[in-house]
Amino acid sequence: MKKYAWRLSICLAVAGVLGASALPAQAQMSVHVRIGPPPAPRHERIPPLPPGYVWAPGYWQLQGGRYVWRPGHRMRGRPGYHWRQPRWVHGPRGWEMRQGGWDRGGNRIHPCPRGQTRHGKCR
Repeated sequence: MKKYAWRLSICLAVAGVLGASALPAQAQMSVHVRIGPPPAPRHERIPPLPPGYVWAPGYWQLQGGRYVWRPGHRMRGRPGYHWRQPRWVHGPRGWEMRQGGWDRGGNRIHPCPRGQTRHGKCR
C-alpha cells in the first residue's frame, strides 16, 4: 500500500509541475505600439533616366520606432508591368506600410512619377 501511495504522490507532483508550466503558455499576449503618421514625402530631384529605366520614388520606412527616409532610385523597367510605389495606409491597428512592387498590366514604363512631367521636373 505504501508503494502505491508513493507512486501516486510522485505522479501528482510531476503532473502539478507540468500543469503549472503549461499555464503561462496558454496565455496570449500581444503588444501593439501605435505611432503617429509618417512625415510628408520629401521632394526629390529626379535625374535624367536612360531609356528603359523607371524611377522608384523615395518613402518613409519605420525602423527602430522612428521613421527613416529611403531615397528614390532608378531601376530597369519591366515591359508589361508597372511599378507600385510603397505607401502608408491608416488601418484599424494604426499606420501600416504597403510594400511596393511590380504589377502586371500594360506596358506602363514611366521614367517619371505621375504628374511630374507637367511641372517640368522630368524629361
